[in-house]
Amino acid sequence: MLLKQLLLGVWIMCGHFAETVQKLKTLKPTMLIEALVPDFRGDASCVEKVAKSGLDVFAHNIETVEELQSSVRDHRANFKQSLDVLIKAKEYAPAGTLTKTSIMLGCGETPDQVVSTMEKVRAAGVDMMTFGQYMRPSKRHMPVSEYITPQAFEKYRLLGMEMGFRYVASGPMVRSSYKAGEFYIKSMIEKDRAASA
Repeated sequence: MLLKQLLLGVWIMCGHFAETVQKLKTLKPTMLIEALVPDFRGDASCVEKVAKSGLDVFAHNIETVEELQSSVRDHRANFKQSLDVLIKAKEYAPAGTLTKTSIMLGCGETPDQVVSTMEKVRAAGVDMMTFGQYMRPSKRHMPVSEYITPQAFEKYRLLGMEMGFRYVASGPMVRSSYKAGEFYIKSMIEKDRAASA
């Protein structure tokens, strides 16, 4: 019974995401919409529903490197499930829809783990990636293991661009919904639409 209720809750939630996007697009068709969504417990039909809703950017955060998933994220989330969500979103979404993910640094990851995670995310076809500094929200949360230097953030940004990400934002104050890339992303979407028309 509990599993049935959880699945119903996931379906209701993905329906809310899809319906919100559709209504916004009806009210203002030119509006660009990025939706930062959960993993929907890996439910492919939910990913499909949201990916086909008309959004422009499907965002789902993997949060940290693969090796630290169990110590950083909720036990119900994991790297493979998040990566599968991003792969399925790319598969289901109309051409020109971008996918995006983000990780926080300073959780105990090594540079090699960051690079390996970036390679896996890029191999999954993700278009954009952001990197920010983990900040401890309260004393009940995991402590910061390290403050990453601006130079290290810049190295990850440059490496991401070399790997083929279309956009990378990387810095201590960057968050998954980072604003600095909006105009660039907007022009990228418009360029893709013009090319496919």
